[in-house]
Amino acid sequence: MQVPDIPSILSRLGIDNLTLMQQSSIDSFRNDCDVVLLSPTGSGKTLAYLLPISQTLQQSVLPQVLVLVPSRELALQSEHVFKSMSIGLPAMSCYGGRPTMDEHRLMKSLNPVVVFATPGRVLDHLVKGNIDPKEIHTLVIDEFDKCLELGFRDEMMRVVGYLSSVRRRFLLSATETSDIPRFVSARNVLKLSFLDDDSRISNRISVMSVRSPEKDKLNTLSRLLCCFGSESTLVFVGYRESVERVGKFLRNKGFHCEIFHGGLEQPLRESALYKFSAGSSNVMISTDLASRGLDIPMVDNIVHYHLPLNEECFVHRNGRTARWDAKGKAWLLVGPEEKVPEFVGIIPDDFVFPEKIQSIVEPIWATIYIGKGKKEKLSRTDILGFLIKVGGLSAQDVGRIDVRDHYSFVAIKRLKVKSTLANVTGRKIKGLKTIIELSR
Repeated sequence: MQVPDIPSILSRLGIDNLTLMQQSSIDSFRNDCDVVLLSPTGSGKTLAYLLPISQTLQQSVLPQVLVLVPSRELALQSEHVFKSMSIGLPAMSCYGGRPTMDEHRLMKSLNPVVVFATPGRVLDHLVKGNIDPKEIHTLVIDEFDKCLELGFRDEMMRVVGYLSSVRRRFLLSATETSDIPRFVSARNVLKLSFLDDDSRISNRISVMSVRSPEKDKLNTLSRLLCCFGSESTLVFVGYRESVERVGKFLRNKGFHCEIFHGGLEQPLRESALYKFSAGSSNVMISTDLASRGLDIPMVDNIVHYHLPLNEECFVHRNGRTARWDAKGKAWLLVGPEEKVPEFVGIIPDDFVFPEKIQSIVEPIWATIYIGKGKKEKLSRTDILGFLIKVGGLSAQDVGRIDVRDHYSFVAIKRLKVKSTLANVTGRKIKGLKTIIELSR
């Protein structure tokens, strides 16, 4: 089959113009060279490499492109971007936290031409012979500096050892990094840098410091979040245990918030990301795991509950806001024995709390869980139609719908939750009896 050309793909995506970074990436890949692309978080790097690579794909029962990523979330996100291009060729993601055998069964039925994978999981498939690498002609390492930082070097070395047919390499990062690892075997490298060396933070991000009179900043954080009203806020802390502690405190206060860290089971991480992205929770507390590789739209505030350890950490955390042409705010919570780090590069203004702190604002949306998904042939259209016809909702009452393999999430107006659940309880959706409940 013939893969659609890039203008046709962009038309399907509803994109009128590429950024300079994306166009440069496409132009460079057309040359016979390996590409290193450095560009800030949230600037559209995934599309920057998928668009040119799509033009090299052919119908096949074997993978042709392997994309190594540091996290399961980035694997899933990248797979979603590829599928949204609608080029008619299959892809899949592979990552830890689910049985390898399940992925192998899916591979045999799907025959993906592009595989997005964490290094350890794809190595497992290669060792077991589940993936035949002989037609893999392109290797992509996304967030390659992060992969090395997380200790994937040995696994990536072993993976590359299986890829004897690779002719092109595409490495991506959001930070200026050291030399390319020798095991990648890059040749005739063209480096594209779209990092702003003259500015450590985006000029679309305003930075404020918030003084906490106590070493334990929980009460200060709570008061600050009340000042944000319904705005979406990502709170960064340094440790998994701190995520749990801060999350428990805020929930007890009455905030609708999610927690996110590497120790959570995958379904809990997916649920947290969905609810935060869909607006049914307006606060998410996370380790630096959420600072890179996640597609979270419209984050208004970044709160550094624990001060960043270095400039790179600061930049990546702030990269979750002010994406594309939007504006955002970053808040540094400074304890009585702390000071604003010098690498921030500016002296932020001190935030002065208003005399009267407003009450906690409930999110407009709430999330409904449906216990069926793609594997049961359930689609977004099926869900929307069911909620309108049976649930008594209007199209304006329904927000984001995410259909996963065996379950689905739907955002509906919070004021309509009680009546909707009463209407759909015991009813079948597309002839299927299933659980439909408020997601906890």
